[in-house]
Amino acid sequence: MSDSVKDPAREGSLDAPFRHPIAWRDDAYYDLEKVEAEMQRQFDVCHTCRRCFNLCDSFPRLFDAIDESPTGELDSVPKAAYGKVAEACTLCDMCFLTKCPYVPPHPFDIDIPHLILRYRAAKRRAGEVEFVREQLGKTDRNGKLAKPVARLANWATARENTPLRKLLEAIAQIDAEAELPKYHSKTATDRLKAPIPPNPAGPAFGLRKVALYATCFVDYNEPDTAVAAARVLALQGVEVQLVYPECCGMPQLEAGHLDDVAGRAERVAAHFASWIENGYDVVALTASCGLMMKFEWPLLLPESAAVKRLSGATRDISEYVVELSRAYGLAEGLMPVEGGVTVHHACHARAQNMGAKSAEMLRLIPDTRVELVERCSGHGGTFGVMKATHPVARKVGRPAARQVAAKGQENLCSDCPLACKHLGQLLSAETSPDAAASPRQAHPIEILARAYAL
Repeated sequence: MSDSVKDPAREGSLDAPFRHPIAWRDDAYYDLEKVEAEMQRQFDVCHTCRRCFNLCDSFPRLFDAIDESPTGELDSVPKAAYGKVAEACTLCDMCFLTKCPYVPPHPFDIDIPHLILRYRAAKRRAGEVEFVREQLGKTDRNGKLAKPVARLANWATARENTPLRKLLEAIAQIDAEAELPKYHSKTATDRLKAPIPPNPAGPAFGLRKVALYATCFVDYNEPDTAVAAARVLALQGVEVQLVYPECCGMPQLEAGHLDDVAGRAERVAAHFASWIENGYDVVALTASCGLMMKFEWPLLLPESAAVKRLSGATRDISEYVVELSRAYGLAEGLMPVEGGVTVHHACHARAQNMGAKSAEMLRLIPDTRVELVERCSGHGGTFGVMKATHPVARKVGRPAARQVAAKGQENLCSDCPLACKHLGQLLSAETSPDAAASPRQAHPIEILARAYAL
């Protein structure tokens, strides 16, 4: 049988997509002329397909630029327009994983998120660095600085504090209407310094051990999530230790600061090596961090055995609870959640290609209605709070907020805590002016903990 018969050329692909390692140590990776040439090649494929038109604002910007150009083709679109396309990309990966039929192994070899990543890295090497975004991305530093003055920091950055937020907007270009994360004087690390003893009657007692990766956001901004996760796992009999060496570097990835991200990957992988060696599973509490550890770090450091081992040992918290339920069953005591739950399936959870694990986990709660919304929230880290891009985040998030409102559930959760806050704000401001009618917001594991009355 000839090769052409065994592997005939075809439109699109039914094969599993894969990504190439990121060549961030190669100087050619940062050659802006080469980057823009590759953007022109891949954008032209997008132009002829347009299947991704409704995923985000990047593709409408690209297609409008083409349609309004003198020739109606990409050849007459100025390269400056590429920057506007890149600006609207949140690296959510949805175009790569859910829409594009031309990703590898297809010979067209399309990967728009990683192409935008390369563009940002090239711009960064050329000296284009956004100072405020850089400062917002220093999450560990910011969390440590805010911890002793958490109440003051929260008062100063509250949306209701209009004069200070307007001042912040004028100075730092942080949109005065964007909801900002709150800080806590007691972080997750403080609250779980003494581990919660595993339940000897739990179905997984003596069988599983978890190193719970707090993540920067949960440690400094949402410590209740870590406490809920530790309590749920301990109830199942799992031995739990909270571990937080440092931030995974997602903000730096978004900014194209790839050597910084690679350094974090090496340090965090080295930190977790002894835990994995001693039989601990690694469980991440936010979807973006899980995506980094499972998929992005191995592409940055494909030769690193430690990074590869950490990638294989990492689970999302909802994914892990579902895994426990299948292997051993769950501890008894789950009670219905009054008013039902709408689960927002965040993009970085979808990009992990593991299914809607949060919804699957919450459907283990008896007599509880669980609805799923899979549209993008539009947040995307600093993208959702900067004045230049906050309106785009609202525009992209409105359809998801409308779907959440239509579900009519009393509880809203998301794999991404920032997405949950953003959707909650959109619900209150645009689809449900009566704030009292907005659903109660929480992380999925917090809702499961509540069902256990933990």
